[in-house]
Amino acid sequence: MIQRIQSIYLLIALAFGLSMFFTNQIEFIADTIYVLNFKGINAIEATETTKSISAIALSILLFLTPAVSLVTIFLFKKRMIQIRLCAANIGLLIGTTALTYYFGTVGMKALNAQSLTYSVTMVFPIAGAILNFLALRAIGKDEALVRSMDRIR
Repeated sequence: MIQRIQSIYLLIALAFGLSMFFTNQIEFIADTIYVLNFKGINAIEATETTKSISAIALSILLFLTPAVSLVTIFLFKKRMIQIRLCAANIGLLIGTTALTYYFGTVGMKALNAQSLTYSVTMVFPIAGAILNFLALRAIGKDEALVRSMDRIR
């Protein structure tokens, strides 16, 4: 059934993932201001001397995590596949956090930035991973309940 608590958890994780895709994660302050978003590290006001660093891997992860959450919601009849997708999504979200941190340190060195500021949206992948774990546990409880009912018959 789609109206279970794990669907709520996955829907909130989907919202966190989508908001990560449309916001800036890190702001670098050098001679000009740079931001890290799904396009990579780009200057806010681009000139001919500003640098740009591509972040295709981050773009792929930011696209995959909400997509996996959405697919997991609609596979409510296949609980074992849901459990596997939740576990995979937890790994993707941890990878997103690690990759964002990596781009922060690499961007800091490459741009010779004086400071960098992490956005509030850096917490969203961790919150999404926690919500996916809660959904995984709820799906596991449903599976255990269904298996116990099968034993009774």
